[in-house]
Amino acid sequence: MNNPIPSNMKSEAKKAAKILREFTDISNGTGADKLIPANILAKCQGLAIITVIKAGFMITARGGSGIVIARLADGRWSAPSAIGIAGLGGGFEIGVEVSDLVVILMQRRAVDSFSKGGNLTLGGNCTVAVGPMGRNLEADVALRSTAAVFTYCKSRGLFAGVSLEGSCLIERKDTNRKFYSQDIRASAILNGDVEPPPEADDLYCVLETYTEKYTTEWTAKHLAQKAVHSSGPPARPRAPATQRPASTYRTEVKPSLYPSISTFKSGSTESYKRSPSSRRTVQNDYGGVETWDAGPVVVTAVHPFTGQQPGDLSFNPGDRITVVTKTESQYDWWEGTLNGRTGIFPANFVSYP
Repeated sequence: MNNPIPSNMKSEAKKAAKILREFTDISNGTGADKLIPANILAKCQGLAIITVIKAGFMITARGGSGIVIARLADGRWSAPSAIGIAGLGGGFEIGVEVSDLVVILMQRRAVDSFSKGGNLTLGGNCTVAVGPMGRNLEADVALRSTAAVFTYCKSRGLFAGVSLEGSCLIERKDTNRKFYSQDIRASAILNGDVEPPPEADDLYCVLETYTEKYTTEWTAKHLAQKAVHSSGPPARPRAPATQRPASTYRTEVKPSLYPSISTFKSGSTESYKRSPSSRRTVQNDYGGVETWDAGPVVVTAVHPFTGQQPGDLSFNPGDRITVVTKTESQYDWWEGTLNGRTGIFPANFVSYP
């Protein structure tokens, strides 16, 4: 359980990195459908990470602390600004509950609200919606939403949506002043007037490793022809057609929290269709087509996956899956066969043997 009591910036940044890792790392047993989609983080304009305590008897009150960061014009992340959260709610609720929240600021006006008084009222000056989880298709729909803010919540070990309508994110001026050794407003911090501090490096690392492969491969993946199995595979989640935002992430960094499919060249735009003669047809970067003999591609499950929808392929660690259709992205869904069953599965749950 994280501490909702306001503390210094170093502690808040460390807590924020821990919380965000729980929403993005499959290694802690979180299923694929319980993660914040990588493209949501890659396209957002900012995010606030907060621990909240809620107490109530007939009327509930919530309070807590955390930090907010914003994406700068050059694609980098800003230094963190310390924030608190406060709000009241109705409903018959008795007891005390501590939750971790990730508030995704999808539109620049949500970030700019901090420039107008330093506070952001959720549901007041910015529309709020429960954020999508897991699948590219849900994230695609969400990216076309008019909501300026997406919210994610983890309470008692469970991931769920949360309503923060009427809650206010408040600038903690004293904490910012002590940490940056100057009187500085949240608007200046989020606009890049101060350099990102090393105390927040762990948080930046989580963001970078989770979105790096997406931001460097997204455009390339959509230049390739979508692979389709000749017998007609189950419907596959399709990713947004919009261009990715400019990124300054280092392309040589590879996310350590996702299994490596090392056989295939990183960053290529190849996709293939398996024919009965086991010949591989590939459309290259220049629009040409190449064909050569190839054996079946077999991957090994490294994390358990239980199907969430019809057409999903469930498996356990150690299962060997024959790949029928794949893309170059480990943040996508591939099609495979296992013990006579055919379905789609999250590619980041398997590795190449």
